[in-house]
Amino acid sequence: MNATLLASFPESNIFRIDHYLGKEPVQNLLYFRFANSFLEPVWNRNFVNSVQITMAEKFGVAGRGKFYEEVGAIRDVVQNHLLEVVSLLAMEPPLSASGESLRDEKVKVLKAIKPLAPKDVVRGQFVGYRQEDGVAKDSHVETFAALRLGIDSWRWSGVPFYVRAGKSLPVTATEVVVEMRRPPARVFGDASPEQPNYLRFRLSPDTAIALGAHAKKPGPAMQGRDVELFVDQRDPDEAEAYERLIGAALIGDTTLFARQDEVEAAWAVVDPVLSVDSVPFEYTQGTWGPKESDDVIKGDCSWHNPGADAHSWTRSCGPVNLSKFAP
Repeated sequence: MNATLLASFPESNIFRIDHYLGKEPVQNLLYFRFANSFLEPVWNRNFVNSVQITMAEKFGVAGRGKFYEEVGAIRDVVQNHLLEVVSLLAMEPPLSASGESLRDEKVKVLKAIKPLAPKDVVRGQFVGYRQEDGVAKDSHVETFAALRLGIDSWRWSGVPFYVRAGKSLPVTATEVVVEMRRPPARVFGDASPEQPNYLRFRLSPDTAIALGAHAKKPGPAMQGRDVELFVDQRDPDEAEAYERLIGAALIGDTTLFARQDEVEAAWAVVDPVLSVDSVPFEYTQGTWGPKESDDVIKGDCSWHNPGADAHSWTRSCGPVNLSKFAP
């Protein structure tokens, strides 16, 4: 397909539409990163412990069983949507806001990601998927995938990027959580809050940015509490993704479109595991996927589970009790 297109059109005249790139909160990831100077000193392996990206969908295949049999979760949303989010989070500052400068930096990130190995991926399939119309009775297609990515770059070496996507999960929500390293010393001993600092981007269905921090509990003792500084970014007049993409294509703006080498680099990341015909782990609809997906994450805590609204979330290693940031 690409060869046919390039035989007739230059790359600058080809607009490969991924509606995710047209979403306002996804564009805001890029803007927020490079428009705020306070992030740059800490946006690297010295301060970031891990990055999690979750795209959860409460619904199943919604009558598209035949289509899903041909793609599965990794092809459907990981190779395109979620690797785009990874590249926006991990890219270096572009030379300018031009489409080519932005795409140059995203390609560098994707080429630095180690190709996935089977040990880096847990695939799941919700109970009942094989009864969907158009689905094989012995289908091995995944409706859930959890991945651990490594980026071989000066900035991100050693920082795991965890990516998870699935159907028939408890909520429909997409969130990014950048977890920071803990302070080198616990000045206040056991009274210090246990939740590490983090930056949370709520991408859908509502939009928000939140910063997880610690503050002192009122009272005589030096005891802390976890708090969240929260910015609600909902805009009722926000343009639809396709509306924005079509408008950009009409004026020749390539910023929101994937270049050929970018697409090929993304496929190179996931391709090694696409041909592995392993039986996916089963999970019950309405849960957070198979329990084996917890094995993808290293450390004491596991997945950050988005809540039904932007103010709520849970984690596998225990409850989260966030106080409103108020005197």
